[in-house]
Amino acid sequence: MAPERLHADITMAEKRRAMAGSPVCRAAPGPVNETEFLAQSGAKDMLREAVLKLLEARPEEPTAFLADYFEKLWTGSGTAAGEKGVHLLAQQRLNRALWYLKLSHHSQRTAFNNNLNMAYECLSTGGRKKKTGLTGKNYSEVLSSICQEGELPEEISCELLRKIKCRDHEAVPFDIFRYGVLTCFVLLEFRSKADSLFSVLNKQGPADQRLGKAVLDTLEEALVTSDLFIPASYLEAGTKLGPDGLALAMDKAYLGNNSDATISRNQFLKDACALFLYKVKPVG
Repeated sequence: MAPERLHADITMAEKRRAMAGSPVCRAAPGPVNETEFLAQSGAKDMLREAVLKLLEARPEEPTAFLADYFEKLWTGSGTAAGEKGVHLLAQQRLNRALWYLKLSHHSQRTAFNNNLNMAYECLSTGGRKKKTGLTGKNYSEVLSSICQEGELPEEISCELLRKIKCRDHEAVPFDIFRYGVLTCFVLLEFRSKADSLFSVLNKQGPADQRLGKAVLDTLEEALVTSDLFIPASYLEAGTKLGPDGLALAMDKAYLGNNSDATISRNQFLKDACALFLYKVKPVG
């Protein structure tokens, strides 16, 4: 065999061995059709979930809602390295969980419960989608964020959290998570309703203390009939404050005692929230 031919054969054999052991990944054969591609990529389930969330929320701007949804989905599935990266991912999961919780009002029970489950799953998943469980620390962060975004005064939010939060190292089951989140949302709306009641007394400035006390007493009577174990019943109890009964109580208070004492809006709301907090069942 000629030297040139031998050299050519050796070179060709070395090339074949190099190709066989090449670390370069070759593209896998693609799906047979569109349906198989959607199933393998997970896009079908992802799009279905997005449409369901859109129907539940029914936003005024559907396109913006979907854009925000997929942005949260993308950032929530990212990866990062180091301590800073771990903190970033934890913050992303918290933001995504809060986004789920605000998709629907708590009165829409089916949709709200579905979103509660999604938020709980999001907070219970660690890196690489490993189940780590929800800790008391993350649970408390969610409750604090809800109170802060709802502009609940720090004094009231601290008292609320004292009753419903768990210790940082504790594992938080879903029932406790649901109870705490729902209690926060109901208190925020309860305070808003109380603010509306005060506006009836006086739209600007302080109100007559007698009238304020009459409204608070009537509110307390309504709360007495509520179920201690169901936070939403506090709000339902508030609807029992019919205009006729409330007007009668205010009229009686106004005629019963002559006084120039007043009550501020802040004090009225503080007293109303204290009535609510007294009814909240402590966790554990």
